[in-house]
Amino acid sequence: MTETTFATCMLCEATCGVKVTVDGQKQVRIEGDEADPFSRGYICPKATGLDDVRTDPDRITHPMRRDRATGQWSRVSWNEALELAATRLAALRTEHGPHAVATYAGNPMAHSYAGLLGGVALMQALGSYSRFSATSVDQLPHMLTALTLFGHQLAMPVPDLDRTEYLLVLGGNPVVSNGSIMTAPGMRDRLKALRARGGKLVVIDPRRTETAELADEHHFLRPGTDALLLFAMLHVVFEEGLGRDRLEQKVKNVEALREAAKAFSPEVVAAQVGIDAPVIRRLAREFASAKAAASYPRMGACTQEFGALTAFLAVALDAVTGNLDHPGGKMFTTPAVDVVGLTTRIGMRGSFGKFRTKVRGLPEFGGELPVAALAEEIEADSPTRIRALVSIAGNPVLSAPNGAAVERALGKLDFMVAIDLYRNETTRHADLILPPTFGLERDHYDLVLYALAVRNTARYAKPVFAPAGQTRPDWDIMTDLARRIALKRGRTRFVAGITALRLLGTRRLLDLLLRAGPHRLSLAALERAPHGVDLGALQPRLDVLRKGRLIDLAPKRYLDDVPRLAKLLGRDAPPLTLIGRRGLRSNNSWLHNVERLTKGPNGCTLLIHPEDAAARALKTGDEAQVTSRVGSLRVEVEVTETISRGVVSLPHGWGHHREGTAQQVARARAGVSVNDLTDETFLDALSANAGLNGVPVEVERP
Repeated sequence: MTETTFATCMLCEATCGVKVTVDGQKQVRIEGDEADPFSRGYICPKATGLDDVRTDPDRITHPMRRDRATGQWSRVSWNEALELAATRLAALRTEHGPHAVATYAGNPMAHSYAGLLGGVALMQALGSYSRFSATSVDQLPHMLTALTLFGHQLAMPVPDLDRTEYLLVLGGNPVVSNGSIMTAPGMRDRLKALRARGGKLVVIDPRRTETAELADEHHFLRPGTDALLLFAMLHVVFEEGLGRDRLEQKVKNVEALREAAKAFSPEVVAAQVGIDAPVIRRLAREFASAKAAASYPRMGACTQEFGALTAFLAVALDAVTGNLDHPGGKMFTTPAVDVVGLTTRIGMRGSFGKFRTKVRGLPEFGGELPVAALAEEIEADSPTRIRALVSIAGNPVLSAPNGAAVERALGKLDFMVAIDLYRNETTRHADLILPPTFGLERDHYDLVLYALAVRNTARYAKPVFAPAGQTRPDWDIMTDLARRIALKRGRTRFVAGITALRLLGTRRLLDLLLRAGPHRLSLAALERAPHGVDLGALQPRLDVLRKGRLIDLAPKRYLDDVPRLAKLLGRDAPPLTLIGRRGLRSNNSWLHNVERLTKGPNGCTLLIHPEDAAARALKTGDEAQVTSRVGSLRVEVEVTETISRGVVSLPHGWGHHREGTAQQVARARAGVSVNDLTDETFLDALSANAGLNGVPVEVERP
């Protein structure tokens, strides 16, 4: 007998509601939930792969141990696995110090409220400052701007998309990502609605993306020059008196920002940016004069050598044109669980530069070190080197810069534990793989992503299926491991606290968080609303966040970086630079073992402009040799005018050819990893975020 239930797709940031028809433990059908007030029936192709991952024969459903002598994997009991992990991690920490045991958390952690809570317990049990995550190959520049301007790393304003009249997208492709640091399911329809009400969509990108195809205007620009463009737009706003003082006495140092912008007129930056000066002036005037406008700089603007300046200047442009904390502009959410308020009360606003990596002295952010330093911190010939790693839902061999160096370093660890679904390019190096439940096997609430949504909303979903095999919830795995580590370290009070939390359970914790939030919801109330609840449009919140403090529009750390940007004006562009991209059917590396999402034409191709291809005697279907400072690979060529001259593009998350993995579909469509070409030394010098875009490369016939 079939039944219908409602849940949330947790594969990306869109938080789409889904309607699932099941027959016992078998999924019959999955569709968009038209009654969801936020996603309104929208789902992308990835949602159809949810059950394919759950039932994947390559998925690990029992704890596995690797014999280092033979390389063979065998099943072990949970007690044996957790006891071995706790014993080795605690011993290495005791012998070599807290720096010796590192953690790495991948993006899927953000999609599990229980995993996030359990992760905090595990990090505290380890007491290590060698913490890494996908943050420093992603949104760190946005978080640094939030910390600097608004006092909290999660206080990131998002475009009030459904009310804006002018959206400026820089290095983002929200039609494919459905947002990303802007949770907005059904992005294509939302952007069409923007244009239908007379608004304007402008995309600035080295590639004519799927979003650019919908836009009123698209302009190519040279990778890594977004900060120059934004400074030039600010120059015009100040020079022509186009600013609006909607923030009244809430900001300071506007004159210092005006002074910094003087050197970057459109005429000065045009040649380097690749956009004509009259066009830059017009864009600045349109943005400033629009009834409501919002900037949206994303991956291409973040993961480059001036990512931090770009993120800051975008908010500064919103502010001086009166579009910050204003309906239709850039606004802050009021989520049901107030993650900013709660973390503020426990002293977790964020931090920057409180300690640094041992080898290059790169700064921490939010208690985490940049993942670009992970390999060298493991390989360092030093007593302070990293000797053990706990990897949680991550694949840094494919997601971190210079993946080959990460791969080599992982093989030198004394001990490694992975909490993961698969034996992939990273977890194949682990001594233990501890398998968590996945997707519709666990309950779901988006703690982080509702705090970045374009409309206030909340939805809780109960589990649909029983756990596969012997899998356990990530909360259970991490808190049990934390308890055992604390016991071996003699931290009896911590053990008592973890025991109490485990008895309380995740549902009760979530209920308490909801009740303490601004909407005073409860878990029971959300359970009575299986399609989710609409909590209203975004509202002005700056007064709540700033608590009487003035917002500094010319922070010293950013002004100190301006001379470095100015040097870009005199730098010759390399013949070719590399940028990344993503596809609607792909999500980093972890959906590539789903056949329905990888079949069809090869999606892992090198995009190259016809003139650049002709100069190298290349045509579509040929194989090209692509070389950077750190590596070289061969890849199929796709000649297209959708890419700017002087720029080539490879998608993110591929490269499944490594030996020792156990993902048959992924290996059959292996592709190549763009991060075998990206450079761990090519960073944003201000934030230490990875520079995954704008990497100099050479392309030739093999």
